[in-house]
Amino acid sequence: MAEALPPQYDPKANEEPLYRWWEEEGFFHADEASERVPYTIVIPPPNVTAMLHMGHGLNNTIQDVLIRWRRMQGREALWQPGTDHAGIATQNVVERRLAQQDRSRVEIGREAFVDEVWEFVHETGATILDQLRAIGSSCDWERTRFTLDEGPSRAVREVFVRLYEKGLIYRGNYIINWCPRCLTALSNEEAEPEETAGKLYHLRYPILGEAPAGLPKLPDGRGYVVVATTRPETMLGDVAVAVHPNDDRYAEARSSELDLPLTGRRIPVVTDEYVDPEFGSGAVKITPAHDPNDFELAQRHGLPALDVMTPDARMSSSVPEEFRGLDRFEAREQVVAAFRELGLLEKVEDYTTSIPHCYRCHTVVEPRLSDQWFVKMKPLAEPALAASRDGRVRFIPDRYTKVYENWLENIRDWCISRQLWWGHRIPAWYCRSPGCTEVIVAREDPTRCPECGGTDLQQDADVLDTWFSSWLWPFSTLGWPEETPSLEKFYPGSTLVTGPDIIFFWVARMIMAGIEFMGDVPFRDVYLNGIVRDHLGRKQSKSLGNGIDPIEVVGLYGADALRYTVVAGAGAGTDQKLNYQNLEESFGPGRNFANKLWNAGRFALMNLADDETPRLEEIEGSLELADRWILSRLSRTTGEITESLERFRLNEAATAGHGFFWGEVADWYLEIIKPRLRGEFGDDSRDAARATLVTVLDQTMRLLHPVMPFISEAVWKRLPWREGGAPSLMVATWPARQDRWEDSTAEQAMADLQELIGTVRNLRAEYGVQPAQRVTVRISGETAEIREVLEESARALFDLARVEQVVFGRTEGEIGAVVVLTSGVEVFLPLEGVIDLDRERTRLRSELNRIAGQEEATSKRLANESFVSRAPAEVVEREREKLTNFAEQREKLARGLAVLEGSA
Repeated sequence: MAEALPPQYDPKANEEPLYRWWEEEGFFHADEASERVPYTIVIPPPNVTAMLHMGHGLNNTIQDVLIRWRRMQGREALWQPGTDHAGIATQNVVERRLAQQDRSRVEIGREAFVDEVWEFVHETGATILDQLRAIGSSCDWERTRFTLDEGPSRAVREVFVRLYEKGLIYRGNYIINWCPRCLTALSNEEAEPEETAGKLYHLRYPILGEAPAGLPKLPDGRGYVVVATTRPETMLGDVAVAVHPNDDRYAEARSSELDLPLTGRRIPVVTDEYVDPEFGSGAVKITPAHDPNDFELAQRHGLPALDVMTPDARMSSSVPEEFRGLDRFEAREQVVAAFRELGLLEKVEDYTTSIPHCYRCHTVVEPRLSDQWFVKMKPLAEPALAASRDGRVRFIPDRYTKVYENWLENIRDWCISRQLWWGHRIPAWYCRSPGCTEVIVAREDPTRCPECGGTDLQQDADVLDTWFSSWLWPFSTLGWPEETPSLEKFYPGSTLVTGPDIIFFWVARMIMAGIEFMGDVPFRDVYLNGIVRDHLGRKQSKSLGNGIDPIEVVGLYGADALRYTVVAGAGAGTDQKLNYQNLEESFGPGRNFANKLWNAGRFALMNLADDETPRLEEIEGSLELADRWILSRLSRTTGEITESLERFRLNEAATAGHGFFWGEVADWYLEIIKPRLRGEFGDDSRDAARATLVTVLDQTMRLLHPVMPFISEAVWKRLPWREGGAPSLMVATWPARQDRWEDSTAEQAMADLQELIGTVRNLRAEYGVQPAQRVTVRISGETAEIREVLEESARALFDLARVEQVVFGRTEGEIGAVVVLTSGVEVFLPLEGVIDLDRERTRLRSELNRIAGQEEATSKRLANESFVSRAPAEVVEREREKLTNFAEQREKLARGLAVLEGSA
């Protein structure tokens, strides 16, 4: 017999040794030489500086459930792990570390700074991967990749060169999103909009020359145009005012010039159909260097662009001296004050608008004219859009299909250059030889200019957007651009599990890259999990202090408890709430289920013996009702769980496994077969119970393994025999539904028995029958089926409901409680001699009087119009609920009293 399970479940003592054994035995490794059908998931690579949070806990547990299940189904399952270099995030962390040492990256220089980052990454980079091990993640750790590893870096360079050669990567001077804190460009997706309460400022720009008819005039007689803006500091960079060509209000002003206040500059009035004449005054200030729409309009009209801000969002030397060096928001206040003093501030209104913020540091993003590198996205987006529409890529839940398609239909070019030092350096060099302007984009570092032969070459200082390496993750991790055996075996992948917040950042781009460079989508199914929120519905964040540390949960409750909790609450695309202030509330039920598995498994194993437990096929002719019932339920549950997993309804699979083991195996089957396991009904009955129990435990542990791998393995490996003889549950065969076990007759018979036992238990509790007191049960109107059930399984009724005897028929005038079962059978529990009838009658009358008094007081309160009209709605509603409850209690007590008085 294998070593017995300890009396108490100790997660730490069980989980760490099991995980180490799994890893040492190579059960996580996927073999590209295998003939098995592949199943591939690539992990969303966490930032190399990250620490595990509950979002990671949820996302990676879902991936592990799918990988473990498919591995057991016989697939060659690869879960590709790795980490992301996370350009902005990692550089920010290291810069803060340097600041604590009174150093800066500028002081130490680029090369030394990059060395500092690598040192930091080597110190901390594996932390989150070790934390993923702690929650049971069965990744193929032998294949761990980092986006700055040699292989992925080569893939990044190859992709850049190919796209450049196709004309899909270009460098240009355009308006981009700029973070003044991180001092880098951001893509449109990285500039996250936030609804912000602000002001809308209406400014007057005087017209030079004679005032056109129909326009308002200043006190000095000059006409003026009103423009509205939320960013008045940018007016210092205005180069024109635009009106719609058909707006008759400005018919005489179309060729006019305006005096741009505070600057001493003249700017023209231009006409453009971009202007909405219905919005505001119908006149729009044009600031090409600080607004993307203005930039495009200026291009059409040949207007110059004047950049009035420095990279850190201070006013530049291009503005009047009194504003130079001011922070943009300080400048805003001073510009508004100056307009007010000049009598040129028309009005200020409250205004709520969507303002983009940096996705990393949350600084307000500034639109800025800058030389950057871009990817032309439309040619890449069209095949990715087709992949969704023809069903090659499926989103779960389906509502995100439209989100994905809408973004692709309206896609903009992707700004891929970042003004950072940490990341993949852009593989572009500029020839500095006199008179040569050659730009060299190459797979290998060039030493000579191909145009002029010069050797004075300077590499572009920028690095690539972090997502430029991440979008290649499904194939760069498998060795691309080399045609490796792993690439051939495991691409395309099967499933991606991620959050809906990175559909644009990552999911869509991976699909584009996969089609462009591999000729096929990188995965078929995209499962989008929800967000973990606190019990108040707020997203967990450091600033709110409402996060939950998964490693703390593992330490307190075990990995299986954490995994069950997050999976059972993880409907596809739905958020789940966890109480950071009360971990017991959130994870206690998962811990309780883990303990139930352990304790029930331990009891079962103690009653099994290696040399005495036959296999099911040896004793099928001896199976009793409970055996036939539990095997039937096992088969149906197997089908239910498998179907739920196939449909990505992981929460339903988890709760079905919980319901079956706790509600049917532990609460009923184990209780019913205890006397048989002790041999009280003979060897044949004992052998049938043992063989059935091993079969049920074997298959149930397999069904539970993807969600609760540690306890299921601990119980399973100690069974006296296991179907298939696999060395570990991880590589055991996933159970199949067994039609030959399904027995509707046995299920109905057992349902009748359970209802009868439950009814007697309820009556005992209702009438205060002492637990040790055995009772007589009288049954009337019984069917042949009920008699057969009782003949075969009377012991279950006797043991589980503390029944002494069953009598068919009822004696007239006997005092007791009666219930009619679903089948129409009448169950009568005689109470005379079982309880003190006089004492119970007195108690019930007293309780009835108490309830009646409370009911009357509540009724009067609700009849009081003053109370109902003045009290908070929730207080009134609670009083109404109390009144309903009092009425129900009164009716129940009255029925009980009637029974004891013999009038029922």
